[in-house]
Amino acid sequence: MPGLGEDFLHPIICIYIHYAMERSLLPKLPCMCGSIRRASRALTQLYENALRPLGLRATQFTILQALWLAGEVTQGQLGEILAIDSTTLTRTLQVMDKAGWIAERRGADRRERRLRLAKAGETQFKRALPAWEKVQSGLRSQMGEQAWNNLLNATNQVTDLVTNR
Repeated sequence: MPGLGEDFLHPIICIYIHYAMERSLLPKLPCMCGSIRRASRALTQLYENALRPLGLRATQFTILQALWLAGEVTQGQLGEILAIDSTTLTRTLQVMDKAGWIAERRGADRRERRLRLAKAGETQFKRALPAWEKVQSGLRSQMGEQAWNNLLNATNQVTDLVTNR
């Protein structure tokens, strides 16, 4: 509303948020980043709960899955595939390496790390697949096939756009 200013809108927004939270409806966020991050946190919790009994984090499963699909890649390539910064990836890979899930070899340049699934990583990935598939199937069923495909395509498109691919 032109001319009413922020002081007028603030109580309305607060009332709307309070009303929505009372009815366990989350307010729609106008920010793409905020909305996707919130959805990501909610989805991560869902997958974490399913994978926790297997001693696996959702981030670890994603790396196992990426290596299963990609085969051997450099750490830089893996970071690009997952759109994850090097520091975060290195920390997670260290934990996975200690568990024996990741096999590593040096590339032509000694600084290059080439990563692939170790036998234990393949075993862990295959062991986790049924729990992951159950979450996937449940979400797909709740959303409906078309909405599922639309959302998956949209998130892949957004990633391509913002990573300049």
